[in-house]
Amino acid sequence: MKWTRVISGYLLLLISVLLILPNLPVSASEVYRIPIQKEVEKGLYAFLQRAFEEAEEAGAEVVVLDINTPGGFVNSAEDIAKLMDETPIDIVAFINDDALSAGAFLALHADKIYMVPSGRIGAAAVIDGSGNAAEDKANSAWLTSMKLAAESSKRDPQFALAMADEKIDLPQYRAGSGDLLTLSANEAREVGYSEGTVASFEELITKLNLSDVTVTAVSETLAEKVARFITNPIIVPILLSIASLGLIVELYSPGFGVAGTMGLTAIGLFFFGHLVAGLAGYESVLLFVIGLVLVVAEFFLTGGVLGIIGLALIIGSILLAGGNVVHMGIAVLIALFVAIVGMVIIMKFFGKNMKLFNKIILKDSTDTKHGYVSNINRVELVGKSALSMTPLRPSGTIILEGERIDAVTEGGYIEMGKVVKIIKVEGSRTVVREVTEGVEEA
Repeated sequence: MKWTRVISGYLLLLISVLLILPNLPVSASEVYRIPIQKEVEKGLYAFLQRAFEEAEEAGAEVVVLDINTPGGFVNSAEDIAKLMDETPIDIVAFINDDALSAGAFLALHADKIYMVPSGRIGAAAVIDGSGNAAEDKANSAWLTSMKLAAESSKRDPQFALAMADEKIDLPQYRAGSGDLLTLSANEAREVGYSEGTVASFEELITKLNLSDVTVTAVSETLAEKVARFITNPIIVPILLSIASLGLIVELYSPGFGVAGTMGLTAIGLFFFGHLVAGLAGYESVLLFVIGLVLVVAEFFLTGGVLGIIGLALIIGSILLAGGNVVHMGIAVLIALFVAIVGMVIIMKFFGKNMKLFNKIILKDSTDTKHGYVSNINRVELVGKSALSMTPLRPSGTIILEGERIDAVTEGGYIEMGKVVKIIKVEGSRTVVREVTEGVEEA
């Protein structure tokens, strides 16, 4: 009877728990709001990679990319697009003004696109560093990427191609032959490049039926902001140029001063930015340090081999840190050019010598002024007559007062046993001429 009451009590407790559970508050799913602002470049990839990982670990239901960008660099955009495709979470592109060029490409890789009323998407032609249209090879590859991006989200690829190719004629959307396509919010919705127009992020959340979810806004850390600035392909050659020029100027200065500090700071910022952005590993920093040690060691050792190896390691570490070897190679060439120009200016216009080399370079001049003579210049022999001991053709041996002297003619041939006159003495070179009359016997 006692056990019956215990079992009945447990059953009642279990039924009560089961009745209460449906009414317990369930933890709301999360929406991650991630900004894509300013230029699309290497540093942005590292930030988005961290943000997507956080969203996935938190079990986020949706990631909203808050896009407002004029575009950026193709290689960075393609890396980010691949990251988006590999993310299992649904991605919504919220075009909060502009998704131009690389921004349009990224928006097309999202599962859904929403735009503010003033939003724009398009103008995605590839341009080179000078602002001109890219070569056919690069343009062809980019057109294929734009087409695939549209197809990946089941959109009509002709509009994506028109955004990147001015030859495609869509006059109804202000994209006649010679003009790139840029769609407004209404036009994007009309051609299926937008799921809707919303006035704000809050309206977007409502439209997605996510009103009860927790919104987590991800922002860049200070280190990531610095890294994005430093890894910009325009900033990289400037930093490397400052580093090379600063270190070159330091070689011409006594002690260690401002120029050297600027050089080391610039190269330190370069590696810091690329480490934070995830583009460089500590192995590249180690290579740079080893190379620098070898270059410094070369100042105190002879041979030149250590210096060459050290310089190769320094350049290799910079190329390794950059991610894109071609871009980094261009940046290194620019820095080397700046360093060479700086060295020429310092030496030619300021007349400075490398102070660091003063202790290891021999500066003494071995000239006559300082008492150095390579041989005795016997000018007292000029005008004397001698006898040729051997044929002179044109060189041979003469004898003067019992002394054998090596001599040469002015270019002709003199037989053995002829009387000659010494007409010139230049160091060890004694020039003679045959005497035909008025001879003094030797």
